[in-house]
Amino acid sequence: MKAGEADLRELGRDLVKASYLKGDFVLRSGRRSNRYFDKFLFETDPLLLKRLGHHLAELVPNATQRLAAPELGAVLLGGAVSMETGLPLLLVRKEAKGYGTAKQLEGRFTVGEGVTVIEDVVTTGGDSLRSVQALRDAGLEVIHLVVVLDRGEGGEENIREAGIPYSPLFRIQELELD
Repeated sequence: MKAGEADLRELGRDLVKASYLKGDFVLRSGRRSNRYFDKFLFETDPLLLKRLGHHLAELVPNATQRLAAPELGAVLLGGAVSMETGLPLLLVRKEAKGYGTAKQLEGRFTVGEGVTVIEDVVTTGGDSLRSVQALRDAGLEVIHLVVVLDRGEGGEENIREAGIPYSPLFRIQELELD
């Protein structure tokens, strides 16, 4: 096993330890689940966030000109990857704000730029696809979507069906869950 693979395996164990919960949960998709990854538990831990930023940055294609992170969940991850890569970051609001500049995208960009979207946890991919659409509507080219965890509930298929290359750092079936 290569050193990078060992580090990634250890990161997966630390991710589970920090954020994997058992119980009865309603997911954003509306589905119920007896397991849940609380993204805020791994995103607000500075050591985990730094390690995640490093590994996610390795998945960002060289053609990327700008990163994008949907609010609220992926903003810290996007910032970590931005600092790791030096690429500028856009924040994608769920909807345009009703005051000030009334923007849905926060940050500077040029129409036609190639963007990689940074995400936290994907279940069905619906929220990710809404962010992708907002970026496309602004004239940006979404060239890749990178995610910390794919729950294995159709998100990857839906994202690929939308024509977006997709790279999860972890798939739930690859993690050691107790």
